[in-house]
Amino acid sequence: MPNAMKPLEGINCGWCCTKIQNLSVIRGGRSIIHDINLHIHCGELTAVIGPNGAGKSTFLKALIGEVPYQGNISFLEGDGKRSGKPLVGYVPQRWEFDPGSPVSVQDLFSARHRGWPVWLFRSQKKREETLASLARVQAGHLIDRKLGELSGGEIQRVLLALAMEPIPDLLLLDEPVSGVDFNGRELFYRMVSDLRRQYDLSIIMVSHDLELMKHFADRIVFLEKTILCEGSPEQVLKDEKVLHVFGTLEKEPIVKDYYISSTQEGSAV
Repeated sequence: MPNAMKPLEGINCGWCCTKIQNLSVIRGGRSIIHDINLHIHCGELTAVIGPNGAGKSTFLKALIGEVPYQGNISFLEGDGKRSGKPLVGYVPQRWEFDPGSPVSVQDLFSARHRGWPVWLFRSQKKREETLASLARVQAGHLIDRKLGELSGGEIQRVLLALAMEPIPDLLLLDEPVSGVDFNGRELFYRMVSDLRRQYDLSIIMVSHDLELMKHFADRIVFLEKTILCEGSPEQVLKDEKVLHVFGTLEKEPIVKDYYISSTQEGSAV
């Protein structure tokens, strides 16, 4: 497979499963999405594609409970010891904050666990915990940086680290690298694949990166209010309904044949 990525193969149990059954969202009497049924197994990356206004972000917001929905979302551990709602981590497409704020990455992490201003008390233990979380996404060097000093790719890596604390059953990514260049997007997707391998994650990612999703996704779902088709990247990207919206892939991207290891702390996105 010259100039293309070899599939990232890791060990996953495949038995734990998030089940999405008959999921629908109605807003103002209008159906936004309807009758969505998916089973997401651990260790599986499912890409959700579709035209603008198809309901992709609404679908993720329903999964995190941000918008009311009808239907059922359930999780079953592989050994049967735990069932119920899945623990969900979420990375939004964009995050609004004051770029002039003095808040640092460390402050952002500390604020999640305290009910008082973070600058009143700074714990070495909390700093070490933050460094461990950031290390998962090769971002430990950002711990003392002000949020306004971060690039778009760096902010998304910090948000990914937050979404991984604690380790979720289901990780949701809503166009997480919109506006980042090709190399930065590839690096981010490899990082996500590395996390999937290490923690046996179930991942749903909304993306317009069809070329990269062809390499990184196990399954692609084409959503336009409801699921119109799903399957392997090769199957879905040749489906007539997908070709009608997106056309054919113009060229094969050059995807480097390596994956990011958790020790590559200084890599930049």
